[in-house]
Amino acid sequence: MAINISKLNVQCADCPIRHRAVCAKCDDDELAQLEDMKFYRMFEAGQTIVWAGDDLTFVASVVRGVATLGQTLEDGRTQMLGLLLPSDFIGRPWRGTSAYDVSAITNVTLCCFRRKPFEEMLIRTPHIGERLLEMTMDELDAAREWMLILGRKTAREKIASLLTIIARREKTLDVPLAKAPVTIDLPLTREAMSDYLGLTLETVSRQISALKREDIILLEGKRRVVVPDMARLLEQTGSDPISHI
Repeated sequence: MAINISKLNVQCADCPIRHRAVCAKCDDDELAQLEDMKFYRMFEAGQTIVWAGDDLTFVASVVRGVATLGQTLEDGRTQMLGLLLPSDFIGRPWRGTSAYDVSAITNVTLCCFRRKPFEEMLIRTPHIGERLLEMTMDELDAAREWMLILGRKTAREKIASLLTIIARREKTLDVPLAKAPVTIDLPLTREAMSDYLGLTLETVSRQISALKREDIILLEGKRRVVVPDMARLLEQTGSDPISHI
């Protein structure tokens, strides 16, 4: 059961995702309107946020934590289709049900907006519509990139690409990403990485060990990865490094 924390006093101006989320282009008056319709929900790691086909009475931005998009087949098999990181948007305006399962893989905090008032605000507020379109196009680009990763890349390239995607999304750096050492707290277990990448658990472990052995990454515990030189990791992705900087 999600914890509804609608009385949490977090002002939009102080929100950690304020300049990346769907409200990024809103002025003060528009933020005030969003304040009137928003509420917060928290989910513990492992909880389902929404099942595919469920009525979705809200849309939301991920404030903290990581969730997955997935789908369950008739025989019970599941396929992870994407990651939802802070500032990502959940739900589709004017669609009353969820197309996918959404599950928390870490503790997740959502900033939720009641769907009907949000849809009405979209009609009269171009700033929100423009930002939502930008985010939708970014999501489409990410989906196309993931098709390439799953369809054509080797196991090593898949692991390196996933680490690069997470680093690029989680880190805000004052210097180009390729020139700065980066510490990544992996949101996925190795089992989840194998499911997401279409690899066996043994292959994931073997490739991570190989990257560690070559000093491309350093491991601090089970989930913390230190990348001393992002340029070296980018070279392992099989993609043009310039596109990642």
